[in-house]
Amino acid sequence: MSFGDPNNPYAQQTPQGIPPQGVPPQYGYPQQPPQPQAYGMPGGVPELAHWGLRVGADLLDTLIILGPMYALGFVDLAAAADPQTAEPGMFFTVGVVYAIAMGFFQLFKEGSTGQSIGKKVFGISLRREADGRTLGFGMAFVRKLAHILDSLPCHLGWLWPLWDPKKQTFADKVCGTVVIRTPQG
Repeated sequence: MSFGDPNNPYAQQTPQGIPPQGVPPQYGYPQQPPQPQAYGMPGGVPELAHWGLRVGADLLDTLIILGPMYALGFVDLAAAADPQTAEPGMFFTVGVVYAIAMGFFQLFKEGSTGQSIGKKVFGISLRREADGRTLGFGMAFVRKLAHILDSLPCHLGWLWPLWDPKKQTFADKVCGTVVIRTPQG
């Protein structure tokens, strides 16, 4: 078989994307396959959220969820005849129901948009590290449970973003997530 054999139509063909020998790569043949965009975002790697923004967003979310419950509990306490023997009343019960409902709402928002109310105020968003998409409710819930890992070794996991190159907590590493800054606009 020779390369000039007219009866062999496959003789001089090269596989797609591999340059023939002796042809430099600048003639349209890529040297390496194109790499996917980092975090699935156009324009490369987005700016990762620093620790202060993350703490501020978490504190605001906690205040939104637990603040009204405690305020309503204090209303019950103030209305009691004897504060020493007061038991949880109707206002505190309403506060507990509010806290549970708001906690699930925050998880839903974080899973579907990447932003809880606190994250939206602070201009940050939770994303999958692999492709930049939002997590969904189930994975957002799993990530909240994984925050137990951040608390176990003397709360070291909560401080880990201070020196980690990807600014991730232990829960972020386990769940494959990153917290990025969102464009202000």
